[in-house]
Amino acid sequence: MRPNKTKAALKDGQTVLGCFIRYPSASLVEVLTYQAWDFIVFDAEHGTIQPEDCENMVRAAELQGVTPIVRVTTNQAPVILRYMDSGAQGLHVPWVNSASEAEAVVQSVKYYPRGVRGLAGVRAADYALRGSFGDYVHFANQESLVVIHIETAEAVEQLPEIVKVDGLDVIFIGPTDLSHSYGVPGEPQHPTVQAAIDRIVEVVGKSGLALGIMVGNAQAAQQWRERGARYITIGFESVLMPAAKAYLEKARS
Repeated sequence: MRPNKTKAALKDGQTVLGCFIRYPSASLVEVLTYQAWDFIVFDAEHGTIQPEDCENMVRAAELQGVTPIVRVTTNQAPVILRYMDSGAQGLHVPWVNSASEAEAVVQSVKYYPRGVRGLAGVRAADYALRGSFGDYVHFANQESLVVIHIETAEAVEQLPEIVKVDGLDVIFIGPTDLSHSYGVPGEPQHPTVQAAIDRIVEVVGKSGLALGIMVGNAQAAQQWRERGARYITIGFESVLMPAAKAYLEKARS
């Protein structure tokens, strides 16, 4: 396992920028890493990425020293185990609604003494061919990045207790799912949803954890930096489509 540059930057108070991709393509990851992303998130929740795909995508990210992170489908230890064993250096977990659920995430990511993750000679551990298991466990516990999503009204209510859970690194806002939870699906700008987001920003700002968000463009990224977000992501499509549209319009003019 390599040192986690993204986690180190966050600890140093820096802002990190990443890209979500949902397509199971190591080649696409490799191409993306030639830009100055801090991290790439492999979206297994809203994409078709399986553990084997993730393992190859992790290899591709490592070529240029970009931090490989995976978003799993659900907060279940066996699911988390398989994706983390691929060598991913961080984990996004959706729909975390309580401190006990946040604790379960940490327990699934970390080895003893903080967690209960199963230990084996997998790729994350260099196939047990370099160094001792003891050294690997210590290093993995230290370097793994834990990101949980706040996406429901219940989670917003429980957030003051959630942020107390030891081992969390980033609290990630999910505006679209929040809109659904508050009864205004597809309306993240609704005043009720915005009030909930304001509450998340306030609580996280006092916690010492990093605030995370997905944006649609560079202007939104700048706005969220001003609000205190330091873990900022954008979807691959949000980068690709404006560039493609601008090219076609210019080429045809």
